[in-house]
Amino acid sequence: MAKIQKTKKLSLQSNNNSQRAKLALYGMHCSSCAMLIEEALREKEGVIKAHVNFAAEKATVIFDENKVTVEDLIGVVRKAGYKAEVPQEKDFEFENRKRQKEIKAEFNKFLVSLILSLPLLYFMLLDFFKFLPGMAINPFVGIISLILTIPIQFGVGAGFYKGTVSALRMKTFNMDSLIAIGTSVAFFYSLYNLLYYYAINGLIIGLEGQKIPELYFETAAFLITFVTLGKWLEAKTKGKTSDAIKKLIGLSPKTARVVRNGETLDVPIEEVTHGEIIIVRPGEKIPVDGVIVSGSSAVDESMITGESLPVEKNIEDNVIGGTINKTGSFEFKALKIGQETTLSQIIRLVEDAQGSKAPIQAFADRISAFFVPIIIGIAIITFIVWYFAFGASLTFALLAFTAVIVIACPCALGLATPTAIMVGTGNGAENGILIKGGEPLEEACKINAIIFDKTGTLTKGKPEVTDTDSLSNLSEDEILLLAASLEKQSEHPLAEAIFNSAKEKKIQLREVTRFKAIPGHGVSGEIKGTVYYFGNRRLITETLGVSIEKYERKIQKLEEQGKTVMILATKKQILGSVAVADMIKETSKEAVDTLKKRGIEIYMITGDNERTATAIAAVAGITNVLAEVLPQDKANEIKKLQESGKKVAMVGDGINDAPALAQSDLGIAMGSGTDIAMETGGIVIIKNDLRDVVSAIDLSKSTMGKIKQNMFFALFYNIIGIPIAARVFAFLGLVLRPELAGLAMALSSISVVGNSLLLRLYKPGKRNWISTIAPIIMVLIFTFIFIEFASISSKMNRESSMIKTTAQLTK
Repeated sequence: MAKIQKTKKLSLQSNNNSQRAKLALYGMHCSSCAMLIEEALREKEGVIKAHVNFAAEKATVIFDENKVTVEDLIGVVRKAGYKAEVPQEKDFEFENRKRQKEIKAEFNKFLVSLILSLPLLYFMLLDFFKFLPGMAINPFVGIISLILTIPIQFGVGAGFYKGTVSALRMKTFNMDSLIAIGTSVAFFYSLYNLLYYYAINGLIIGLEGQKIPELYFETAAFLITFVTLGKWLEAKTKGKTSDAIKKLIGLSPKTARVVRNGETLDVPIEEVTHGEIIIVRPGEKIPVDGVIVSGSSAVDESMITGESLPVEKNIEDNVIGGTINKTGSFEFKALKIGQETTLSQIIRLVEDAQGSKAPIQAFADRISAFFVPIIIGIAIITFIVWYFAFGASLTFALLAFTAVIVIACPCALGLATPTAIMVGTGNGAENGILIKGGEPLEEACKINAIIFDKTGTLTKGKPEVTDTDSLSNLSEDEILLLAASLEKQSEHPLAEAIFNSAKEKKIQLREVTRFKAIPGHGVSGEIKGTVYYFGNRRLITETLGVSIEKYERKIQKLEEQGKTVMILATKKQILGSVAVADMIKETSKEAVDTLKKRGIEIYMITGDNERTATAIAAVAGITNVLAEVLPQDKANEIKKLQESGKKVAMVGDGINDAPALAQSDLGIAMGSGTDIAMETGGIVIIKNDLRDVVSAIDLSKSTMGKIKQNMFFALFYNIIGIPIAARVFAFLGLVLRPELAGLAMALSSISVVGNSLLLRLYKPGKRNWISTIAPIIMVLIFTFIFIEFASISSKMNRESSMIKTTAQLTK
């Protein structure tokens, strides 16, 4: 059974002889960076397992504490060219501060780069619009452009060079390598032409009003400007993928009103201790988990369970920290504080899920591993073909080389899976569905058979009196009165149901003397001088010797409905019967019918006898019944179905059904709103509503659909972008300038994150048309952008005459 231990200092979690550390990472630009850090950590002696999540910018490392320390791990990341630190466990605002710091840093880079690049844009416009003022500075444009580009290239763009050096140290390439190569080609080629011009002509500027030719400083400058713009927008949109975590964190109140030494004090939430009495007034948030000791109220638990209606709370009822008290005032005893509370457990579970990898991510990782070297190879081939085969000018060939280098984007591929998982799991948490990672998400889409445990899953888990029949001259209320009076002293599970039924009807019970429990049969006792017997048919027929043949058909009919019938009698005659059953939840049949319409086979598993089990299953609309199965044998029944080729999900109690949940392809645990960390299963349903099982599968399919769409976008973008950048369609007039290629690259990452954010629109039971249509629109928009960018580039291109020449050559 999975159990999340209380975390130790520095986010370390003990796991037998190993330790687990979570590191916050800085400086990653693409999935290649994440793989580079992951590889460096794995190669460190003592590291058992390492996983880096690019979208969440976190690393999870399991290591042998006898061989390596957290400081050593941070050193490994630093040596790889990046920064790492351990977030303080109690500082829930750490992630938000880190994200805001990153957004601000990226914006500042973009702002500096933009301000320095704008004059270069004006210089470029002077070539097209001769009427613009400033033609007199044309001879000085080269030297001014150099001065403005240097801080962009080596200041704003310094991170790209650092990343390239780190990658080379690890004998690989990453996105930094692509940007550094592309901008360096444009910058140093322009610098060479500038110095060569001055070397030929001396320090005296050439003809008055004439620009120095073959300078492309603006290409390098705008390339870095557009990339930093993309990074800033990407950081902002990535921040929105963790909005669910922020909302959950925001639920936690800062203070609690406690009773100490007879005084009422407002204290910080961190100072609340176990067993303290806490006062909650109308409209206030409940600070920690506990049990009500006085008062009553209605509590809004929607933010935890997804239940829209307030829940009535009375003495001895549990309350959950972070929920909102609506009407009355009450006092409760603190049972769970700090990291033990349900809210804290949910936050930690969602954080772990958002940092996990789905198996489909392996596909993206394989592509990313070879992506950059392949792109560099394609760029070199592009240069060789244009320059040597087609005889294009050096400028034309270099611009084609640079455009290919910068348009290729491993970022979009790296963001495809983690961003969708972050938004999908966050949305689930907001609706009371906790998905524990990428693997359960993926498995949920493959399920074709679901096994429901009966007690507490399909049924309410609490027996209720369903029928009270008089078989004598006594009224039904008198039958219930006598039965409840006898059962008041009984410890049998069904006794509570009968006692509660009488209590609800406000029936005054009578005193019982000479009470006796008859094991396996029932109870007996004397009430006002008469001895009464209450129990099963064996008590009546075998112990008393009274025939029930006259009532057999009626009793059997009730039993066929899955009800347990108990008979009330004296030594001489039968007085009446009380039927008790664990009733099917109101929503169970609706959930079962919905799943059956999806083509999923539904089974019910129970320890009940076959007749009772079949009767209960029929009420829920289930025809496949696995009856008389002992708890320890449930896993074997699941295994049999798996061996027949089915992908099986098990829905049951997260603790009692742990072996069966573990054996299934997907374990779905029905929680009770508390002890989330104790639950076994890949998905935990906080609210005991089987419709959430349908919602969990729907959400999983929506999330996996987004992941596949994102991967398609990433591959589609590169498939249409690289040929245009390589100027394959130059004979059609489509030539993509490097700076616009860089902008297109930035937009591709933003589109992937934006597509993932559409999952935030998901609502259980509702079709999200916007999320369905948007990807199609995005494909059309991207195609249009590429063609439009290429068209703009053609008009701007200084090599227009070369285009015509190469067009003739290609023909």
